[in-house]
Parts: sequence; C-alpha cells; structure tokens
Amino acid sequence: MASGRNAVLDALGLDEAHTAVYRCVLQQPSASVPDIAAALSMSLPRVRPIVAELERLGLLARQASQSDRFVASPPSISLRPLLLERERGLTRAHEALVELSDLYRRSAEQRSVADVVDVVIGDDAVRQRVAQLQAAATQQVRVLVLNEIALVSGEENIEEDRALARGVRYRVIVESAVLERPGFLAAAREMAQIGEEIRVLPTLPTRMFVADDQMALVPMHSQGEDEGFGALLIHPSGLLDLVTSIFEEYWRTATEFLPIAAAPAAEEDVDRDLLHLLLLGVTDAAAAAQLGISLRTFQRRVAELMTMAGVTTRMQLGAEAVRRSWA
Repeated sequence: MASGRNAVLDALGLDEAHTAVYRCVLQQPSASVPDIAAALSMSLPRVRPIVAELERLGLLARQASQSDRFVASPPSISLRPLLLERERGLTRAHEALVELSDLYRRSAEQRSVADVVDVVIGDDAVRQRVAQLQAAATQQVRVLVLNEIALVSGEENIEEDRALARGVRYRVIVESAVLERPGFLAAAREMAQIGEEIRVLPTLPTRMFVADDQMALVPMHSQGEDEGFGALLIHPSGLLDLVTSIFEEYWRTATEFLPIAAAPAAEEDVDRDLLHLLLLGVTDAAAAAQLGISLRTFQRRVAELMTMAGVTTRMQLGAEAVRRSWA
C-alpha cells in the first residue's frame, strides 16, 4: 500500500522511480541529473527520461542560471492542475459508464425471444466463447461433461486453471463413462486440491458451461459434417434461469466424486479409491487402469475386501463399504 506522502503522485500515475526523483529534487535547492542518479543509486540512462517526463508534467523546471540543473516546482501549484484534470477524466469515464450501462439495460429489456440466444458457429468460435466465459467468471462456473469429445480438452483449458487460482468455484458433473478415461482419477485428485468439485451421473443430455448466472453455452451439432459444431450462447433470461435450474437439479441427485487430497500411499488409501470407483460403476479394467494396477490384482483385492466385509456379492460389498465408511 502506498504511504500517505506518495498518495498524490500515485494518483497521477507516477511510479516509485518518478516519485523518488521528484522527492529528491524537492528536498534541495537544485540538482543535476548526475546528482540525482548518485543520490538515488540509479543509472544515468534510467534517470534522464524520468527527469524529462517530470519536466513535461511541470513538476520540474530548469534553473535559470544553469540549464543543466533542475528545481522542483511548488507542489501546490504544479500538482493541483494535474489532479483536477485526472478528476475530470475520472468523472467523464464514470458518466460514460453510466450512459453505456443504461443503454445496455434498455436494450436488454427490449430483447425479443430471438435475441436471448446467439448462435455460435464453428469449432474455434465455440472454444473462444468457452475461454471468454471462464475468463469473465468471478464467482462460479457450472459444467456438464459428456463422454463424447469435449469442447475443450483439459490440457487446452488454461482459463479453468486461471479461474480456480483467482477463487472461482467450479462445479462439474461428468457422465460415469468419463471416469474410464486414462488418468482421470489422478487429474480429478489434482483439480480437487485447487477447489474443483466433481459429481457423477450415469448419463447427461448435453454438454454445458454456465458462468456466474450471466451466460450459458450449450453446444449443438452442425447440420453439415464439414461445418464443425456450434453452440447456443444464452443471455440472462427465463431460458437461462431454466438452464441453471436444470444443472442444480442434476447436481442435487449426482453422486459425489471425492478423490483423496494426496496421491495414495497406504494400502487403505488404494482400497478407498478402488471401492469408490466400484460404487460409481466403473468397469474392472478401467478401474484397474486408473489405480495403476493389473486387472488381476484389482479383482483379487475386491475378493479380499468381500471376505473382510463378510459378503458374497459386489452389491453387498458396496453397501457394507458405505456403512463402514470405507469409501
């Protein structure tokens, strides 16, 4: 935080170096560029443009008797006009913001049903909208993920990482088949560490992005195979309210997917992941791959857990695992 003594100069957009040079000259009758550089332990090439800028702003002036020396202009005279101009600029900017916001509000009120939805055509355009929605999000992003080809792969979606880093909440519902993707468990564990919540449903009707209750993107398949795919961009409206309500209903009924915070080290940690994947309906082969063990080892461990639980079927094992808080 800037100190009170530098607040005025900060308000004018002057950085620490400019402020230091001005204060240096202000505290002495006059100073040359070499004097300033020596006093502040700065190089001459660094000081010269700063002095020139302060002279242009009227904060420094050349000494009448020695043109290579500079004197500071009285702050009460030199700073006041600059501050007043900055204030007038901020006032104009605020007035423009109010005017533009009013225009947008009136336009939004007059939207027809057709204006509520924009059609986005083409792979690149859809990916761009996905990135923009996430970059603009300030509170939360809701996502539905199908097992089909994603709009944007995890590796490509850098905006998700950026949004999570700035505190945006991500709630993601995936189809159960997504859990069989190679490396999903490790990726989910990593995302959980930075705040992403994941739940699972057997199937979902569509992919979806919703950002801050302000905009939703619902993909659609293009009519022509050569045209790629498109999406519907839904603006604030009753339709957007319906879309978010649908997500919330899915979220309420979905099963939590809770990978442990760190990579499993102990056998009981592996068992927890094993049982969780089993409860979510992942195939043996896919679950074994997620856990990094052989199919034979996976099936042997399931049999051992059934013996420990005193049950004879996997369904009974699932119920017993929940009762004993194993998963």
